[in-house]
Amino acid sequence: MRIGLLGAGRIGTFHATALAHTDGVDGLVIADADPARAAALAERLGAEAAVPATSVMSAAEAFAQVEAVVITAATAAHADLITEAARNRLPTFCEKPVALDLGRTVRALREVESAGTLLQMGFQRRFDAGFRAAREALRAGRLGRVHTIRAVTSDAAPPPAEFLPLSGGLIRDCLVHDFDAVRWLTGREVAEVYARGTDGGAACFREAGDVDTAAVLLTLDDDTLVTATATRYNGAGYDVRTELSGERDQWVVGLDDRTPMTSAEPGGPGAPVRPWSGFLERFDGAYRAELAAFVRAARGEVPNPCSGWEGLRALVVAEACELSRREGRPVRPAEVAERAGVPAL
Repeated sequence: MRIGLLGAGRIGTFHATALAHTDGVDGLVIADADPARAAALAERLGAEAAVPATSVMSAAEAFAQVEAVVITAATAAHADLITEAARNRLPTFCEKPVALDLGRTVRALREVESAGTLLQMGFQRRFDAGFRAAREALRAGRLGRVHTIRAVTSDAAPPPAEFLPLSGGLIRDCLVHDFDAVRWLTGREVAEVYARGTDGGAACFREAGDVDTAAVLLTLDDDTLVTATATRYNGAGYDVRTELSGERDQWVVGLDDRTPMTSAEPGGPGAPVRPWSGFLERFDGAYRAELAAFVRAARGEVPNPCSGWEGLRALVVAEACELSRREGRPVRPAEVAERAGVPAL
């Protein structure tokens, strides 16, 4: 299968490298808004650059040459590229989100639905070995009734200041992964959220209307309580953990010899020698498994493992959290969906 990769930045370079070594991929065509960047990456991987590689937004050249599409372009381009791929009847993988607003997300998903094509969203935690093992244990009843979930997502250092206004904010950019993971792990929906955020770090967060640290309390539809925290300042290293506490047992995802933590107990473990540096390193295997699953789904060998509607559900929760943070009150995701005219999910 010939795959078109649209966007040759950091995540695009990672995905292109993975796709070049994925079973079932016998050709890779790379397009980018910067033709030189696409050409350089293609040359390094022995792939092809879309000719002419004029821009990501006018990627018709790449569409005409491939059988499926992987979108790793800037977030602002996602919805248009998804729409064009659907109109070209191409199975598509897209890094989250479809768009940063609910209305545009729904319109793009309707295009996919109308075309009858596949759209797989990039929520890589669903393919991480630890998350998958925890889900199996929970679903098998090994934890008993799960009453509390604690999720942590912490960046080792803030992203570039110019990224912040384009990111959608800490909650939409980072915590949305936790929202999707919680839904996927438990099979439950979020009934209510309460969110707070602080911006005591660099001025660029305040200038972008963002926060550098956030904490959210989620109540699931079976009354399970979930806390989810995120920060851009975790100098010890990159940290993603999810604890599942049940009446019979307690499991944690992301606790290993590279977890950036130091025990305060006498004789407890010290700081890891080589803590996780970032999301690409921490989820290397998950990203590769995710793309392999997309290739199989695009070939019709397996069902879509994470549809665009799953991405919309996680975004609705994120939007509810943003509203809660701004207004200082509990918010039901159903309220946000109804306001935005989002169809019943």
